[in-house]
Parts: sequence; C-alpha cells; structure tokens
Amino acid sequence: MPDSLLNTVWSALDLPAASLAAVQRVGEGDLPSYFPVTDLAAAAVGAAGLALRELMAAQGAPAGPVTVDRRLASMWFSWSIHPIGWERPPLWDAVAGDYATADGWIRLHTNAPHHRAAALAVLGCADERDAVARAVAGWHGLALEEAVVAQGGCAAMMRSMAEWQAHPQGITVANEPLMAFAQAETAGRREWAWTSGRPLAGLKVLDLTRVLAGPVATRFLAGYGADVLRIDPPTWNEPGVIPEVTPGKRCARLDLKQAADRAIFENLLAEADVLVHGYRPEALERLGLGEAVRRQLNPGLIDVALDAYGWSGPLAGRRGFDSLVQMSCGIAQHGMQMQGASKPVPLPVQALDHATGYLLAAAVVRALIARLTEGRTLRARLSLARTARLLTEAPAAGLAPRALTPPSDRDLAPQLEHTEWGPARRYLPPVAIDGAAMAWDRPASSLGSSAAHWRRD
Repeated sequence: MPDSLLNTVWSALDLPAASLAAVQRVGEGDLPSYFPVTDLAAAAVGAAGLALRELMAAQGAPAGPVTVDRRLASMWFSWSIHPIGWERPPLWDAVAGDYATADGWIRLHTNAPHHRAAALAVLGCADERDAVARAVAGWHGLALEEAVVAQGGCAAMMRSMAEWQAHPQGITVANEPLMAFAQAETAGRREWAWTSGRPLAGLKVLDLTRVLAGPVATRFLAGYGADVLRIDPPTWNEPGVIPEVTPGKRCARLDLKQAADRAIFENLLAEADVLVHGYRPEALERLGLGEAVRRQLNPGLIDVALDAYGWSGPLAGRRGFDSLVQMSCGIAQHGMQMQGASKPVPLPVQALDHATGYLLAAAVVRALIARLTEGRTLRARLSLARTARLLTEAPAAGLAPRALTPPSDRDLAPQLEHTEWGPARRYLPPVAIDGAAMAWDRPASSLGSSAAHWRRD
C-alpha cells in the first residue's frame, strides 16, 4: 500500500511512527476504480490491526508483525459472508438509486420505509421506479435534494469535486481532522478482563450504530473478544446487511423514549467501557442523552461517534449514507467523467463506510491504549465525508492494470458459521496480528434476538 495513506491514518492516531515498520503487505491487484480504493482498504484495515498490536504490546505481549492482505481487504469491503443453501436479502430497496433530474443527477436513499415515504411524499407519485423517474425528471437537483431532506428523507444531488471543494460544507470538512480526539475531563485507569490472544476480551462495547460504518467497527472489535451489545429501536431493520455485520455481537431492542427502556439503557451505559454511536449531531441530546449526561452516567466512558457530512458546517446535521456522500463530494461525477459514462459512476464498493468502520475501530483501540498506559479518557469523532476527502486527496489511480484474482474456495475460512439464516462461511481475515486471531465467539444473529444485558459468563 502506498505509505501516504497508512502514514496519514497512523499520524491521526498519534501512535509511534516506528511501529509502521511492523506492517507486512501481501496480495496483488486492485479494485476497478479511478480512486485508490484497494489502497484505502489496506490502509484502514492495517491501521486498525496495527493499533491493536500496540495495545497488545501495552498489555505485555511480544510486539510481532501485522500482515495486511490487500486482496482480502478489498473483498471484505464488499461482502465477507457466503451463504450455503440460502441467499442474502437484497441490499437495496426497489426505489433506491440514481435518477436524472432536469439539470443533472440525484440519488434517493429509500431503504428505510420512512425515508421512502418522505421521497414519495415530495414527488407525489406511485411507489414504482418508472413513476419516480418521471417525477424526478421535472425537478432541478438542488431543489429536490432540499425538499426530500426537509421532509425527513435522504437524497443527494451529484456535484463535481470542484463544486464540493467550493461548497461551504466541503470547505468545513476539509478543515476537520480525520479523527477528532478530545480528552474527557475525568480520567482513570480501568482494566478489562483481557486474556492472551484476546486483547479485547471482557471489554463492554455498547453499539448504537446502523448501516454500515459503525457495525463494521464493532464487528472488528468483537473479532478480538469484545462483548458488543447492539441496541436498535423496536421497528428498525436493515435486512440486507445484518448477516454481514453481526457476528460476535448480541443484538437487543430498546425504545429510548420509554421510561422503562431508558432506565435499562442508562444502566448499560453506566457499565460500558466504550460507546460507539452513529446518530446525527444533537440527536442524542434531543433524547436527553447528550454528552454531559453520558459523562455523568459514566465518567470513564470512551465515546466514539460518527456521522455522514461532518461535525460542523451547514450540512452537519444532515442524514446521509455512503452512496449519498459519494454523490455530494464528487466521487460519482469524477467516475462518470473519467469513464465517459452517461450516468454516475460510484466506487465499486461502499468504501467510505467500510474504511470509516476500520478507522472507528482504530480510534477505539487508540483510546484504550491511552486509558491503559496513561490513565487518560479519550473520545473521538469521525465522518464519512472526511474519509471521502482522505480518498480523493490520495494519489490518483486509473483503472487497475491488474485486476484482483476472483474469489475462490481457498479464500474462505474452513469452519461453518451457523447463522440464524443458515450455515455460511466467511472470507479469511484481511489482517493477521501475530499472537491474536480474528475470530467471533457467536455467529451472526438478527436484530432483537438477545436481551438487553451485558454478557454473564
């Protein structure tokens, strides 16, 4: 991987530069993109793995090598799970996608029923793709984007990279750090019951994230032993990705607007080591669980947050997803221009989500190192838009001169994972940390399949 990407990420973690020499790179080929997506995948996965190696060294383990497989990292940025005798649910709603407007293109994100309802309410058309296309064609992109967002939906018109760089939000994001760390007022050393080879065993991670970056982060943490408890609202579902992102986790449901469930959540939060959340800025504040309240409930909490469009600027509170950020920040338009295509050309995978997920995991591990070795409590903020800038600022790439070798049975772990949907196999891990294997203590499970309590061993 080019040193520039990994160096940039490692610098953001503020860990010893000399540790970069421990990273070994294997695997050839690249995902087909005009951006260095495979390099981003390898850098993000490598940074998370190397940070965990630093934590293991702080725990007294020998500081061995970290091997990053660029090819496997690229494949994990798509799907890691391979069903046997069953099929994954569809990833996209039938209406979701790119549509031509009167002056360009727009993407509607309608996977959640209330987001689809918002878009259809604005368009005033039937819940059918052809009807949506006809209605969208009569709108200018910016007007439709703003109308859908105002209705509570999710949409993004296609901008060029230059337009995004000149946009107030693009300017703001460019001035935000890749990982914004801050020290909490209260510090303290809190151990967890880690064991040799499972550096995160005994760590309690409360997961308040949705598709897709946050669940990728907590999947990584669960892979090294963390007790990850995911909490979702009563009606939330994201069937297209649940088998992909829930191995090693327990998934419960709570309605934080109800007093009884709120009390359960506060008790969970008080015991947690780490909170990872993907709510929009101020959303937890509106629920009465703002930063001050969280610190009061748990002064030593490692609080790591992500959002779509950044933490300041005019679009900071906007709902967003990987595919929308790609449209907003010029990635889809650049691909369209370079390919000479007649429609937007996004990245071949949801790389902003996956990369941000591994960066979130690295931020959590960095905070654990600070807590273990210095008695400091750190919190961190990241965003998809800032990860997009990391990618678009990287050295330009043409279409890969050497494609990735197609996946084969040899890429899959030999053991079966007995998920709630049926048996499956996963790709071999994209990173190997000497002395600690990535492995999950339980198979993927559906949302709401567990009770809302910490593991009782």
